[in-house]
Amino acid sequence: MSHPFTVAWSNVEEEITDEKGIAMSRQDVLALQKTKFSLVVRRRTGFTNKLYERAGQDLGKPITLQAFVEGPYGNEHALDSYGTVLMFAAGVGITHHISFIRHLVAGYAKGTVAARRVTLVWVIQSPEHLEWVRPWMTSILAMERRRDIFRAMLFVTQPRNTKEIRSPSATIQMFPGKPNIQTVIDREAETQIGAMGVIVCGTGSLSDDVRRACRQGQARSNIDFIEESFSW
Repeated sequence: MSHPFTVAWSNVEEEITDEKGIAMSRQDVLALQKTKFSLVVRRRTGFTNKLYERAGQDLGKPITLQAFVEGPYGNEHALDSYGTVLMFAAGVGITHHISFIRHLVAGYAKGTVAARRVTLVWVIQSPEHLEWVRPWMTSILAMERRRDIFRAMLFVTQPRNTKEIRSPSATIQMFPGKPNIQTVIDREAETQIGAMGVIVCGTGSLSDDVRRACRQGQARSNIDFIEESFSW
């Protein structure tokens, strides 16, 4: 059975082995490196529900399953040439953006990308959903010169209490309700540096709103609209 899950994070780890000896070739070095993929999987019916129940049987303990990984397919979007990058995500749509954010922040510190302003707008139902990406976002927030380029606006649509909506810093802000897409894009355009790439991954209605706002803003500034959807 196949499911189009999206990789949210990946990193290369060196495999510890008891074998003695020093790696003598590039192949030897690569043989000791293993790539670890992290996914955010939404529980629905069928397989994802069974996976959720299986993971819940032994909380805190790892389980081992077999899986096939294919890809990448098509041409991945390159964001390196945009001076301003604005990302919209809803729910698990954050999985598409988070690796881009890491790449752009790292590239900014090294001077290898054009990006000078990266903004994430993430719409979630509950503050608990922040836990989906907390370890990876913590890694990004600790990156060199991150404050100079990256900021996030988190919108919580169904908070239990508005008192739990607290902005941890000036660059990471939280708001109750849904964002005004047109207002967000217009404000970014006012301080736009270079061409602006606007990328969205989420519900169909969010994509429609972002597309409409980008179309209206293209007469005033250089804006490219990029849509990513979880579909076959």
